[in-house]
This record gives sequence, structure tokens and C-alpha cells, in this order.
Amino acid sequence: MTPTATGGMDVIATAGHVDHGKSALVRALTGMEPDRWEEERRRGLTIDLGFAWTTLPSGRRLAVVDVPGHERFVGNMLAGVGSVPAALVVVAADDGWSAQTAEHVAVLDALGVRHALLAVTKADLADPAPVLADVRERLAATSMGAVPGIAVSALTGAGVPELVAALERLLAGLPPADPAAPVRLWIDRAFTIRGAGTVVTGTLAAGTVRVGDRLLLGDRDVVVRGLQSLGEPVETAAATARVALNLRGVAVEDLRRGDALLTPGAFRRTSLVDGTLAGRAAGRLPAEPVVHVGSAAVGARLRPLDGAAVRLRLAAPLPLRVGDRLLLRDPGARRVVGADVRDVDPPELRRRGAARVRAGELAAQEPGAAGAAADLARRRVVRADDFSAMGWPVPDGATAVGPWLLAAGLVDELAVRVPPLVGAYRQRHPLEPGPPVEVVRRELDLPVAELVAAVVRPPLALRDGRVTAASAALPDRVQKAVDAVRARLAADPFAAPEAGELGAAGLGVRELAAAVRDGQLLRIAEGVYLAPDVEAEARSRLAGLPQPFTLSQARRAWGTTRRVAVPLAEWLDARGVTQRLPDNTRRLR
Repeated sequence: MTPTATGGMDVIATAGHVDHGKSALVRALTGMEPDRWEEERRRGLTIDLGFAWTTLPSGRRLAVVDVPGHERFVGNMLAGVGSVPAALVVVAADDGWSAQTAEHVAVLDALGVRHALLAVTKADLADPAPVLADVRERLAATSMGAVPGIAVSALTGAGVPELVAALERLLAGLPPADPAAPVRLWIDRAFTIRGAGTVVTGTLAAGTVRVGDRLLLGDRDVVVRGLQSLGEPVETAAATARVALNLRGVAVEDLRRGDALLTPGAFRRTSLVDGTLAGRAAGRLPAEPVVHVGSAAVGARLRPLDGAAVRLRLAAPLPLRVGDRLLLRDPGARRVVGADVRDVDPPELRRRGAARVRAGELAAQEPGAAGAAADLARRRVVRADDFSAMGWPVPDGATAVGPWLLAAGLVDELAVRVPPLVGAYRQRHPLEPGPPVEVVRRELDLPVAELVAAVVRPPLALRDGRVTAASAALPDRVQKAVDAVRARLAADPFAAPEAGELGAAGLGVRELAAAVRDGQLLRIAEGVYLAPDVEAEARSRLAGLPQPFTLSQARRAWGTTRRVAVPLAEWLDARGVTQRLPDNTRRLR
């Protein structure tokens, strides 16, 4: 079969007690056996995740994740529903609501699942009406709200057409996935196929995967050698989809459930997360919960901040973004709480009362552009790709400077501070035209010196690695001494003062360097200072000589000594005004 592209698939997960007929119902819907292992079939229960699929009468393709219903495998159940947008809640007519049903529903509620369908199974064994009424009332108090309910018998087939029709209506109301989003594929299975190598499966909740794509797995690159969806080879798979990826660059022994395949640069792996508890979370929180997201499960230490705000220190880093929903599970109490990720790069809490202040920031944080603006204002400056990897959009008013993003108004705020910094620096260092860029960077608390250019405005300018005024005046005494030297050079352009003369005039190394930076003198060599326009005069006099000429001829044309003539000739060579020939003569270029 020729590989094609796939997209437009719907994915739903089952939820319910071990004996309430989830797998039998999946078989009735799809005609496929969802149980994966021989042990599962022998024991008559789903231990690990099972998968089946079908095409509905409307043409919709539906993949079903059949999760284990036994209380011992609730971790596996969480791995199955973590990336799935809708749930099929299954309750048996002859048993009704159970502790395991309550635990699964609590998971869906903590995840914030809003799209669900109730199937009351084994309707051939007992009147389903009381169970339908009871369970719908219970579900109405959760994130799922008013859930449609269908009585069905997988054994007789009664109610299956009505369930299929209800599934069609449910799936038609699901929000569309974003095929242009970055890929974060949580791996729920990894195995080896002879002749193909390493294969992983997962639910693609957003983005698009193509054969040949290079994805990030931890700190290594892997390449998608092949791609399947619903058992068929495809070239491209777009969310939402169940996919199997044949990977090059990783052995199956290096993979485990909960690893994630990522679009390079699009996610930030973090071990420290700030978040807020979701929904009706109440009661004492576990100090060391298990954190579930996607198919991943890692241990964590929980620190309450204030109110609903918490800080989680994860035992292993995870690729998280602002807006992700985490599940915090207390294995001992069999309790699950939802928490929304608010910050994947949170600040340290060092001062007394910092936790309460931080909780207030998190409580006030809004989603989308408003939250992005507030977060950027707190950070002031951040690399744009890092900010995007945190899960934030670029807020209005932010300023992009190369790879950096500055909070709205920050450039103007810093630009106002620069002139006083320059003035104060020149008062302390009157012989310097202005502070080095690095000094300004530190004073403004900017991460890199390149950002200083964005906050320097006329009449200030960047020159020779410093922030200077358009005309940085020399101290009066220095200016008078420089004026005397310039007057001497105006009368005799090549009569460079001796070192003793300069020192007697009060022009030491620092004063002369300041005059050179200010453009009033030109340093030809150590101890040799001439007027800035000496090049034109030197060229003019050399033009009157026969070409080529000797150094002695040049010295006489300039009317100066060897102390000046030798470095001046070499300086002209370096600037390309003259060319030194093999016999040590020179000619004008």
C-alpha cells in the first residue's frame, strides 16, 4: 500500500470498573480485540492499555484507548487518558456506581475533561434506568457536566446503534486540534519489530508528524523512519491521531512509558514548576505526590505557597508548558487532584513572605496574551525562543532585539536612565568619553552587552565599545595643552612633540588617550602624536617625489626626524597609502 497522509481522526478513552464490560463494549463497537496480552485475555481484565479503531457511519475514524479498570492499575489508566480529549464512561446496569468508577471519574474531573458519553452496559441483565439516572446525576457535578447516557448490551447488540449515534454527536462537538502546533508525543508503548527496529506509539494531541522528521527525545535527536496510523502506513499524521513511529537513533532499551518526542526547541524541560490547584481540590495535600502528565509519571515534592498555589520539585525533568494540566496522585489515599502549570521557570523564594507574594502573582495570572505580558514584565528580558518554549505567546508592546524579548515599555524606561549613568561616570573619570558598554549593561541589569545599543539614544552614541556623548569635552587644563600641541602641528605638521615636552605640558598617557578618542590628536606610534589630518598632508608631499622613493627622501619632504618619519611611513603602509617594495623603497598607491 502506498503511504498517504492522515488526519481528522477522533480518539476517545474508556473509563470504568474492571467488571463493567469496557473491553466487550469496545469489541462491539469496533469488531477488534483491545486486550494486548495473553495474560489479560486469560484473566478477563485489561492490565495495560488496549487500542482498537473503527470507521463510524458518518465516515469519522475513531480510535479507542481501552484503559485498565482494576484499582491496582490506575497508573496505567492515567497514562491512557492523559492525552485524550474525550471519555466513554462505562457502568454496568447490574452493579451501578462503584469505588473504581468514582476513582476513574475523579481522574477525568481532575483532568478537566468536558466531553464525555455514558454507556450503561449489561442492559440485558438488569434495568438500566436507575443506573442511568444515578450516574448522570453524579457526573453533572464534575467537569463533564450534563453527559448523554445510552443503555447498551454488548452481548445482544441492543443499544449499540444508539451508542454509535451518540458518539457521532459527541465527536462532532470536540474542539479541533491544532495541526500547526509543536509536537509533544507522549510515548505509551515501546517495542521492537524485526526488520524495522524501535517502534513507539502514542496519541498525537497536537501538531503534525512526517516521515523523515527529526524529533528530540531527551537530549538526543531521533529520526522518524516510518509512520503508521490505525494500522496503515502513512507519510504524514496530523492531530488528533493514534500513531506508531518507527525511530532511527534510539534503542528500545533506552525508552520507557512517559518519554516524549518533541519538536526541537519548542519545549522546556523543567524540574521546578509553579501551579495552581484546579477545580474543587480540598483537604490535605500529599507532601510527595506522583505527578502524571500525558503518559508520564514522576515523583515530586510539593510545597504549598498560599491558597491554591503550589510549587512542585520533580524527581525527573519533564517537557512542560504554561497551561498544562497535571494530576497529583496520592497513592496511599487513592486521591487525585488537578493542577494547572503557571510557570516552568519560577523564581527562587528567598525572602520572608516570598511564597505568599508568589501565590498572589499566580492567582492574578491570566491565560493567553495578558498572562504573557505580566510574566514578561516580571522577567524584564528573556530569550524569545525560551519564552515561546515556556508556552507563552509574544505579548503586544514587547520589543524584540535580536534573539531577545523585552517587556513593554522597558526600552523607554532604560533609555531614560542612560544619560545620568554617562554623566556620573564622566564626573568620576573626566578623561574618558563615557562608560564602557559592559559597565552600562551591569548598571541596567541586562543579560548581554548587545542589548545596550537598544537603549542608547541621541545625543548619546556607541563608539569604540563605550557609551559617549556626541561631543565629550576634555577637562579645561587638558584641552588647553592639546590646543597648544595642535597649534604647533598646524604650523609644522610633522613636528611631533617629544615625550618630555608632552609630559611638561601635563599630557600623560591617559590625557593623550582621551585626546585621541576625542579625535583631536592622532597616535602614529608610541610617543608620536600628530594632527588628525596628517595623512592628506603626508600624501601631498610624497606626490612631489620621484616614484619610488626612499625613507630618507620622505623624511626630507616631511621636514622631520627619523623618530617621526619611520613610524609615519609604516603607518602609511598599513593604511594602504604607500607600498613598500622589496628593495625597501616605497611608492604611492
